[in-house]
Amino acid sequence: MLKVSSLLVLARFTFFAALVFTFYSAVIPPAEAIRLVPWDKAEHFIAFYALTGLAAAAYPKRNILVIAALLSGFGALIEFVQGLDIVRRDRDFWDWVADTLAIAAALAPMLLVWWRRLAVSGQKNIDR
Repeated sequence: MLKVSSLLVLARFTFFAALVFTFYSAVIPPAEAIRLVPWDKAEHFIAFYALTGLAAAAYPKRNILVIAALLSGFGALIEFVQGLDIVRRDRDFWDWVADTLAIAAALAPMLLVWWRRLAVSGQKNIDR
């Protein structure tokens, strides 16, 4: 049976591997990048949705708003780097928007669980 600490190590390794892969895929020439779907914004959404889930699993005690801010910042960093002359990719504000929407979509169920727990614990206090 795997211990929680072993699962955390695995989750963190997987998250950082995905982070590196995402950055690498964003800065290599587009013709060499793996295409998941034909629409660029959907690729951004899929990548950041997955990164967000992996980050939440890798850092379960971390505030999810901090995770969201850091991942959104990572998306902005990618767009900045893509605009550099040495990278020769296109910087696109809407790619960052797709990244940030994916982060929000991935974290929304976690916020709903938190809200329901808060509401249930508040209801128990009212019923006493």
